[in-house]
Amino acid sequence: MSITFDKFTDSFHLQAGNTSYIMQVFKKGYLAHLYWGKKIRKPVIDEMLLLMLRDSFSANTDSSDEMLSLDTLPQEYPAYGNTDFRTPAYSIQLENGSTITDLRYESHTISDGKPTLLGLPATYVESHDEAQTLEIVMRDSLIGLKVILSYTAFENLDVITRSVRLVNEGSTNLKLLRALSMSLDFNKSNYDFMNLSGAWARERHIERNALSSGNKSIESRRGASSHQHNPFIALLSGDANEDHGDVYGFSLVYSGNFLAQAEIDQYQTTRVSMGINPFDFSWLLKPNEEFQTPEVVMVYSSEGIGEMSRTYHKLYRTRLCRGEFRDSVRPILVNNWEATYFNFNAEKIEAIAKVGKDLGIELFVLDDGWFGKRDNDKSSLGDWTVDLKKLPKGINNLANSINTIGLEFGLWFEPEMISPDSDLYKANPDWCIHVPNRTRSQARNQLVLDLSREDVCNYIINAVGSILSSANISYVKWDMNRNITEIGSPSLPAKRQRETAHRYMLGLYKVMNSITKSFPKILFESCSGGGGRFDPGLLFYMPQVWTSDNTDAVERLKIQYGTSIVYPASTMGAHVSAVPNHQLNRNTSLKMRGDVAMCGNFGYELDLTKFSDDEKEEVKSQILKYKDLRKLIQFGNMYRLLSPFEGNESSWMYISEDKTEALVTYFRVLAVPNAPIRKLKLKGLDSNMDYSITDKKNIFGGDDLMYSGIDIPNLFGDYQSMVWIIKCNPLDK
Repeated sequence: MSITFDKFTDSFHLQAGNTSYIMQVFKKGYLAHLYWGKKIRKPVIDEMLLLMLRDSFSANTDSSDEMLSLDTLPQEYPAYGNTDFRTPAYSIQLENGSTITDLRYESHTISDGKPTLLGLPATYVESHDEAQTLEIVMRDSLIGLKVILSYTAFENLDVITRSVRLVNEGSTNLKLLRALSMSLDFNKSNYDFMNLSGAWARERHIERNALSSGNKSIESRRGASSHQHNPFIALLSGDANEDHGDVYGFSLVYSGNFLAQAEIDQYQTTRVSMGINPFDFSWLLKPNEEFQTPEVVMVYSSEGIGEMSRTYHKLYRTRLCRGEFRDSVRPILVNNWEATYFNFNAEKIEAIAKVGKDLGIELFVLDDGWFGKRDNDKSSLGDWTVDLKKLPKGINNLANSINTIGLEFGLWFEPEMISPDSDLYKANPDWCIHVPNRTRSQARNQLVLDLSREDVCNYIINAVGSILSSANISYVKWDMNRNITEIGSPSLPAKRQRETAHRYMLGLYKVMNSITKSFPKILFESCSGGGGRFDPGLLFYMPQVWTSDNTDAVERLKIQYGTSIVYPASTMGAHVSAVPNHQLNRNTSLKMRGDVAMCGNFGYELDLTKFSDDEKEEVKSQILKYKDLRKLIQFGNMYRLLSPFEGNESSWMYISEDKTEALVTYFRVLAVPNAPIRKLKLKGLDSNMDYSITDKKNIFGGDDLMYSGIDIPNLFGDYQSMVWIIKCNPLDK
C-alpha cells in the first residue's frame, strides 16, 4: 500500500518510491505536517512533532492549551488570522467583509489510481496499481466551506502530487482571494533556493541562493508562465550538488500567473507554498459551486539535483505528455522562419524542401506569413485563410507537393492572438482582452483574444480545425508572441473581473484539448516567443516546446542545461541556424551547432539552398548520426557532467535504460592557451559492464569510465565540441 492511515495516532503515511510523507490529525482537528524525506519503515509518530511553549506573542487557539498555537504548528493547508501569522495557503472573504476561516479535519478516503482534475492538465496513471490517492476533507462548519486536500503517491517514483478543491456548501457567497495548490512547513531553514529565471532569448538560467529570514519568491503576472520565471522551485541542503544531498522539488502544472515562495519565520522554520498568483486574482464561489486548483508535482531526492531531474524527466515524459507521439521518436525538421521570414512563395518553399529531402530531413514546417495579408507582423492574426498571392494553389496543394518530394508537412499558427488590422477584429472588436475606455496596449502589433469567452474559444477551434482538415498536415507549431495587459473581459460582470486571467487559461486548455483530440495524428509543438510558456501545463497537450527563439549554440548550452533541471530532452525543440547568428551575431562552427541541437528534438532553421557542397555532406552526416541516436537522446536517462553556469565547459550524457548504450557530449566555449590535461568522469554506467568508445581501440570498464574518466582531447580554437558514442561490449549483453 502506498498510503496508510493509523487510527491510533490519527496519522497518514504516504510512501512514494523511496520516500515517506507523513501527516497527523492533531489536537482539535488541525492537520499537521510531520515529515517528508527518505522512506521510514516504522515512524514513531509521537516523537515527530516537537512543540514548545512559546512567548505570549504566539497566540493560542484554545486558551486552556498554551502549547497549541498555529503560529508554531507545521500545517498542511494554513489560513491567516487564526493565530498563524505566516503566509497563508488560502484566503476567503465573506459577505460581511471578514476573512477569518478555521478549517478542521472531517474525514478522508484512500483510493487506488489517480483522478483527473476538472478542466486542468495533470499527471496521470494508466493502471490503478501505479499510485494511490488520499483525499482529506477539511471543513469550516460556520460558513459551510469544504476544502478537499488531494495527495497522490506514485508507487515506483519519488513523486507526490498535491491539489485542492474548495467547495461552498453554505448559503451565502464566498470570494476566494487566494487559493494556492499546496503549502508545506519544514522544521528548519538552512536551505538553498533554486529557481529558473531569465528573459526572452535567455530562458531558464539556473539561480541558487541561500535562504534568509523573510520571504523569497518568484512569480508571473504576465498571463503566461513567462520567460522570466519558470513555475518551478527547489529547496536544497547546503551541501547538495548534482549527485549528493537532499533536494525538494516543486513544479506547478499550470501555464498562467503563478506564485512560488519560501518563507523563513522567527523560529527558523520554512514554509513553501505554490499555486495561482493571488495578485489581481479573486473568484466568486456561489453556494454549491467549487474551485479546483492546479496540481503541484513534488519530488524528493536524497541523491542530489540530478536524481530529482531524472525523476521529473521520467514522470513528465511518460505520465504527463500524452498521445501517439509520447513514446515515438520525433521527426527531423526544417523550418523556414530564419530562412525567409515573411518573404516566400511556393517555389521557394519547395526548393528548400527538395534540398532537405536530399539531406535526409523528414518534415518541412511553414512558419509565419502564409495567411491573410501577412507580409510583416502588423496584420492578419485571426484571419486563418490562405494568402493566395504567396500560395496561389492553397495549403492543400503545397502540402501535397511537399509530400510528393518525400517530406511531411507542418504549419505555424498563433491562434490566441488578433491583429487590429484584421477582418476578425473589424467584425469583433470586443473579442480581445481589454478594459472598456482604456488603451489597448499592443505588443508585436497584436492583441490577445479573450479566451474566457466561449464564443471566442469556439471560433479558434473551428478556424484552426478547418485548416487542419483541409490538407495533409502532420505537425503544428502553436505560437504565442506577447503577454497579456489590460486584463479584463466585458463578458464578465464587475464582481468577476479578477477571474479573467484564470478563465483565460481554462479556455486555452479547453481549446487545446479539443484540437489535439480532434487531430491525434498531428504532432503539436507549443511556443511562446520561444520558451515563454515552457511549463508542465502545456506539455499535457503538446509533448514538445520550442525551447528558445535564441538558436545561438553557445547560449543554447545554458538554456538547454537549465531546462533539463525539470524537463526531458524529448520536450525540447533544438535547431541548427545560420551564422552569423540572427540573435547574437556570433559565428560558431556547423559541427558545434549540430552537436548542441542534437541534444533535443533536432532540426534546421535556415536556408538549405545556400549550403555549400561540403556543408551538405556535413549535414547529411549529422542527420544520419541523429537518426541512430535520437531514441537514446529523447528517451534515455540524462546525467549532467559539467555546468555552463560554472565555467568555460559544458557536458552531459544520455544513457539507455539497460545501460548498454550512451552518448556523451562535451563543449568548450573559448580556447585556453597551454590548457591542462583534463579527464571527463562519466556517470550512470554499469560498473560491471565493459564498453567500447567511438574512435578508441581499447575496451573500458564502466567503473573505469566513471571513476577515472576519459581523456578530453586538445581542441584548437573557440566554440569546440566533442561527441562520444559508448556501447557495451557484446560479450557483456
